[in-house]
Amino acid sequence: MEEIVQHLTPLLKEVSGYIFPNEIELHWGLLIVLYPYLTGLVAGAFILASLVKVFNVKELQPTYRMSLLTALAFLIVAPLPLLGHLGHPEKSYEIFLTPNTSSAMAMFGFVYAWYLMAVLLLEIWFDFRKDLIMWSRKEKGLMKWIHKLLSLFSSDVSEKALRFDRKSVKVITIIGIPSAFLLHGYVGFIFGSVKANPFWSSVLMPIVFLFSAIVSGIALVLLIYMIVTPMRRKPIDMLCLNKLASYLFYVMIIDFSLETLDFIHRVYESEESIHIISELVSGKLFVSLVVIQVLIGMLIPLGSIAAAKLFKLPDELKKLIYFVAAILVQMGIFSTRWNVVIGGQLFSKSFLGLTTYKMTFFGLEGFLVSFIILIMPIVILYILFKILPPWDEARQQVT
Repeated sequence: MEEIVQHLTPLLKEVSGYIFPNEIELHWGLLIVLYPYLTGLVAGAFILASLVKVFNVKELQPTYRMSLLTALAFLIVAPLPLLGHLGHPEKSYEIFLTPNTSSAMAMFGFVYAWYLMAVLLLEIWFDFRKDLIMWSRKEKGLMKWIHKLLSLFSSDVSEKALRFDRKSVKVITIIGIPSAFLLHGYVGFIFGSVKANPFWSSVLMPIVFLFSAIVSGIALVLLIYMIVTPMRRKPIDMLCLNKLASYLFYVMIIDFSLETLDFIHRVYESEESIHIISELVSGKLFVSLVVIQVLIGMLIPLGSIAAAKLFKLPDELKKLIYFVAAILVQMGIFSTRWNVVIGGQLFSKSFLGLTTYKMTFFGLEGFLVSFIILIMPIVILYILFKILPPWDEARQQVT
C-alpha cells in the first residue's frame, strides 16, 4: 500500500483541479453561516451594554436597555440554525444528560444556558424589576398580570432593595463580559482547532471572531436606535450616536488589523496549502471576500465614519453616513462568516481542486428557512419592546 501511495503522490502533484468524490457536497451550509453570525450579534450587543454599567460611558445610556433586549432576542434564536442542521432538534436535550467535555460543539449547550439564564436574564430582571412593579400597579388587564409575573410578584421598591438591584446589575455585567467573550470566542475556537483545514487552522481565529462580533453588535444597535427613535417621533441623541460611531470605528480598526495580521502570517508561512488558498481567494471567493468583506464591509465604512469625524458635517448628513456604514458593516460581517464556513469547505484535501456550493431555496438547509430564522429575532425584539419598553421616558413615568 505504501508503495502505491509513493507512486501516486508525484502523479497527483501534476494534476490540477482534482477533488475527491466525497468532497463535492459540502457538509455545512447556510444554516451554519447563520449560527456564528447570530451569536456574534449577541456578544457584541451585550459588550456595548457593559460600557454603560461597568465603564460608565454615560453617552450610551439611551442604548443600554435596548442593547440588553437586542442581545436577548438574538440569543433566543441563536441555537435554531444548529438544531435545524442536526435534523432531530427534539434530541438536543441529551447533551445535558450525557455531557461530552471533549466536544466543543456539545459544550455549546452549557455555554448557552449559562449566558442566557445566569447572565442575560438576570441582568434584565434586576434592571427592570422596579419598573415592572410600578407598571403593574398602574396598569389593568393582561399587561398588568404579565408585568406582575415577570417581576415574580415582587413588591419591594425600598431604597435598600433598589440599591441591591443596582449592585447586582453591575456584578452580573462584570461576569457577563468574559461570558460574552466565551460565547462567541469558542465559535472561532471550533474552526481554528480544525488542523486538517488550513483555511480555518489559525491561532488568531477566535480573536478575529470575537472582535468581528463586537463590530456587528455595535452596528446592529446603532441601526436599531436610528430606526426606532424616529418611529417613536423622538429626536436622536447626537452625543449617543457619535459615541456609538466612535466605538464602532475603533473596534473596526482592531478587527481589520487582526484580519490583516492573519493574512500576512499565512503568506509568510507559505505552507503547501497557500497555492490553493490563493486560487480560492482570487477565484470563487473574490467577490464575497475582497469586494464585499474587505472593500464594502470594512474600508468604505471606516473611511466614511472617519470623514464624518474629521469634517464638520451637518447632523443630518452624519446620520445618513452612520446609517449606511452600519448596513455595510452588517453585510461585511455576514460575508466574513460566509467566507469562513463555506469558503473553508470549497477546496479539496488534496489541495488540487475546488468545488462549488449550491444553495437551494426550499428545504431545511435552503434560503427560505435561513431567512425566516434571520427575521425571527426582529419579531421577538418588537415583542420585547412592547412588554419591556427600554426608553428613558418609560422609566421616568414610573419614578
